[in-house]
This record gives sequence, C-alpha cells and structure tokens, in this order.
Amino acid sequence: MASPFSTFSPTAAARALLPASISRPLSLAAAASSGRIPPSSKGLGFRRGRFTVCNVAAPTAAEKEATASAAKESQRPVYPFAAIVGQDEMKLCLLLNVIDPKIGGVMIMGDRGTGKSTTVRSLVDLLPDIPVVVGDPFNSDPDDPEVMGPEVRERVLQGDTSLPVTTAKITMVDLPLGATEDRVCGTIDIEKALTEGVKAFEPGLLAKANRGILYVDEVNLLDDHLVDVLLDSAASGWNTVEREGISISHPARFILIGSGNPEEGELRPQLLDRFGMHADPKAFRDSYKEEQEKLQDQISSARSNLGAVQIDHDLRVKISKVCSELNVDGLRGDIVTNRAAKALASLKGRDKVTVEDIATVIPNCLRHRLRKDPLESIDSGLLVIEKFYEVFS
Repeated sequence: MASPFSTFSPTAAARALLPASISRPLSLAAAASSGRIPPSSKGLGFRRGRFTVCNVAAPTAAEKEATASAAKESQRPVYPFAAIVGQDEMKLCLLLNVIDPKIGGVMIMGDRGTGKSTTVRSLVDLLPDIPVVVGDPFNSDPDDPEVMGPEVRERVLQGDTSLPVTTAKITMVDLPLGATEDRVCGTIDIEKALTEGVKAFEPGLLAKANRGILYVDEVNLLDDHLVDVLLDSAASGWNTVEREGISISHPARFILIGSGNPEEGELRPQLLDRFGMHADPKAFRDSYKEEQEKLQDQISSARSNLGAVQIDHDLRVKISKVCSELNVDGLRGDIVTNRAAKALASLKGRDKVTVEDIATVIPNCLRHRLRKDPLESIDSGLLVIEKFYEVFS
C-alpha cells in the first residue's frame, strides 16, 4: 500500500450521477525479428516475448477536442463546487489532493444523503489542464517517464523528440461496484494473438485514470478481488495484466477518492490506510461561474507554486512527535501531514508553512491511523487535536 487517505464525516447537500466512461482499444503488434524489448523497458511492456505496444486506434488532437466539446455540451449539469456549503472540511481535503496528488486521496464516510457523491463529482469543473501525448490511452506525460505508457516510453528511449503533445483536463473515472476485473485492469485477446500474430489489448479503467482521479462510491461494498487490484496499483503505481504467460504493464497513478456509509459495513484496513434540489441548473451554475473560475485559477496557481513552499525543520520534528505519541504505525502519517500542510500553504498563496496550516490538516491525516480502542468514547479527531496542541504549545 502506498496511497494514504485523509478522512472526515460530511453533513449536508445532494447527490448527482455522471455517465460512466469508456476506454479505447489498443493493439500489441509483433516487434521486429531483431530482438526482444530492451532491458531498460523491462516492466513497461511485455516482459516475455517479442512484443511491444502499438496504438492502432488513436484519435487526433482535433478529434479529441471535438469529442470533449460535444460531451461537455450534452452532459448532465454538475452541481457547482463553490455552491456547496457546510462541507468545508471535505472540500479542503479534495482541493489539497488536486494540488498535490501525492497526498494520496480522500476517504469520505457519512450517512446517506449527506452530499458525498455530489461534492466529489462537482470537482470536475475545477480540474486543471495537464500536458498529454496525443492519442495515448494512458494519458502519458511527455516529460515524466514514470507516467508514460509503454509505447510512448519506448519512443522516448529510441530518441524520438517529435511526440505530438496537447493539453487535456485531468480525468475523473467512476469505478462501478459491479465492474469486472477485466473492465478495471484491461484484457488481452489471446485468440487474435494466436491466429493473427497480433496481441490486442483493451485498456481498462486504471489506464484511463492514470494521472487523474479514480472515484469509488460505496467503496466499503466493493468486492474483495477489486480491492486487491486497487491496493496493488496504488502501492506500485503500475497495473500489470497477465494472461497465458504474457505480461503487460502500464502506469496507473491516480488520486483515489472513496465514499461510503459506515452503517453499510466497515472498510478493509489495508484500503482505509490509502484512502434534493429542484431548480434551473444552467442559471444556477451561471450564478456561480465567477466564483468557480476564481477557485480554478487559485488551484492552478497553487499547483505551480507548490515546489517553492518550505516547512521548517522544527515543525517537521513536531509533526513526527505527534505521530509518535499517538502510536501511529509507519511514516505515512508524517509524510502526508507534511505534504498536506504545504499544499494548504500554497493554496493560500504563501511560500512557508505555518502552525495554523498543520493544525488544519493534521486531524484529517491521522484520525484514521489511530489504533482502535473499543472502550474509548472520544472522537479520534479530537485526540489528534489534543495531542497537536500539547506538542506545539
């Protein structure tokens, strides 16, 4: 496991649903008879056999832009993020993860009808643009080999400097409870491989979520085998599909957001450690347009300035002391608290973390990491706050 969740309990709003997304097929064609995949590409494509990933159905930049524009016009209106009130803690956790995806995601637990799904999906309008390689189904970063798909990575290794690059919004992918493992991970057409010598691979939801957001509603009801898939991908940042002795790997780095009702069942500890209105929707959205755009600019600026934010050594030591005295296992709590505090400082337009920044984020970073005491009646978040003031005073 590598992606910790910050958590909280919401109290008001309504729900909305968005249509499920559809992945695009790829083809895996036989490589030249001159040899196998170079050792430097190991783990990025087929690890056995003479095959490499080739995209045979990639859209052009103009096609993608036209499709996105048409989809935006026809999609169901999304409740404005800026219009959601009484959910400051939830909204802050979501914004900090958009600014710094390495924080690891958000786990939202609350009673039914408290606006969990509505708030998450309203984040779509605020997601910034990122550079992507045109036609690549893995949303490859043209400059970062760690989040490049197999085909793009191989072209870069061969010295190709003519990769077509465009910008696209960070994607949000819904993972349905009833999804099959093949739909999530992707699958291989073995019959086509044997009869035609071409291995066709259809990327799954994890490929589409690379460099984006993977949202699981009612995550505590997710089948165990899909939880295992999420844990594996979240831990390594890669998704591996193995069928009949063939192995395909692609990057799967995403912000994992989950929501659920605690009355419907507990969440597995391994995964927990990662993670009505009637009105004129268009007029209502337009009334918040200026505030939405202002918030969008604020997020983009915070992402750009995140690297310049500093946190004093003394504050880092005190954060670790809080974690130690609360008996928090491992170092994830320390790391996430540092990251979240820096993201909050950047969101507020500052280049230095303050004690107030840490006080704001530390309950959300640590409350779900405390060891459970069945005889303890006090809320775990209050325990974190008490220990924080004891150490920082």
